[in-house]
Amino acid sequence: MDFLNAYTYGFCEKRGFTRRTAWKHSLRLLAESTGCNAIILPVCAWQEHTYSTVMDSAHPDVMDGEDVRNVCGFAEELGLKVILKAMVNCRDGYWRAYIRFFDTEVPVEPGWAEWFASWSEHVKRVAAMAEENRAEIYCIGCEMVGTDHREQEWRKLIAEVREIYHGKLTYNCDKYQEEHVRWWDALDLISSSGYYPADDLDRQFARIQAVAERENRPFMFMECGCPSRHGSELRPNDWRFGTGVSPETQAVWYRAFLETLERFPFIRGTGWWDWPATRLYPEFAGEDQNGYCTWGKPANRLIRAFSDRIRG
Repeated sequence: MDFLNAYTYGFCEKRGFTRRTAWKHSLRLLAESTGCNAIILPVCAWQEHTYSTVMDSAHPDVMDGEDVRNVCGFAEELGLKVILKAMVNCRDGYWRAYIRFFDTEVPVEPGWAEWFASWSEHVKRVAAMAEENRAEIYCIGCEMVGTDHREQEWRKLIAEVREIYHGKLTYNCDKYQEEHVRWWDALDLISSSGYYPADDLDRQFARIQAVAERENRPFMFMECGCPSRHGSELRPNDWRFGTGVSPETQAVWYRAFLETLERFPFIRGTGWWDWPATRLYPEFAGEDQNGYCTWGKPANRLIRAFSDRIRG
């Protein structure tokens, strides 16, 4: 598997965002400034709360097939591969990892069967987009820790997706969960969110390597990154953690992460988090931004140097 140096692009963009022009400028800047060879395009459905069994993948808040075609087409013009990714968010603000129901179904309570039916509809809808646009990889979910133990439902969904999309499949498990997913054998590669502390990277990468070797599957980080806040290098998964604005702190984490990557060549990809499509700030404003995007910050130059190295 060739190394995929990807950047997540367009998270939570709404239907019709490609009918405007800002997104193309943003994607071109991503390609030119980072040197990445791929993007990860998340198609995010919504459910009301963590115990809702219905998600709305046709809502105006969700990008549609036209948006996906437009992004994939322009990415190809720029020489970028595309990883398509199905996601769901909860409107009440709770993280999707907390979606969970009783394991023994109770007739009067929301349950797994209803939820997986709705989730499967969204995943298969996005699978058709992945097939149509010849996506390099299709990621069938993200950080859904509360669902990971439902092995049979996931295996059934994977089999159904393979009838639609004929490329490589993966699932983006959450940090520290790599060894707990029991259905990696049904997928083509393992992927996870690599939001690990800067002072613990070697230990975590070694642990993940053992999982990849046990499962005999290639591995990539489908998400990884760090906010620009004081203290974030030690808790990069939490966008609310830390104080003030500190692009230098972000650069500390990126430098440590990239150096550790070179010591663990089993890792075959990165998915930097995240680059906005229509809400990209001016480059000069980067020093005032405390989020994950690296545009206008020292970390962007580190990614560019890494891109140049892996291209040889």
